[in-house]
Amino acid sequence: MRSGNGLAILLIGFGGLIIFSKLGFGLGWLFGLLIPILIILLGVMAWNSGNRLLGGVVAVVGGFILLGKLSFLFVWVAAIALIVFGISMLGRNNRSTRM
Repeated sequence: MRSGNGLAILLIGFGGLIIFSKLGFGLGWLFGLLIPILIILLGVMAWNSGNRLLGGVVAVVGGFILLGKLSFLFVWVAAIALIVFGISMLGRNNRSTRM
């Protein structure tokens, strides 16, 4: 693969996502995640080019934006963890009373 092919495939993918969203497939949440990810990548590129302070600041800002966008996921994970922990506590209580 040539060096420009990666960018070409990325552009084709983004164009396809835009067409899908225009056809009614709801991918708006994906575009909401795309900007923070691009900000993080910009920070990583600045970090690798030698400007570590700017790259670190930009990557951290992108990380906080992405964290805000994915906050709903953390709520789901916490809820599922509480359910699993509660079920495991019930299982331990049943096993200790049977002996």
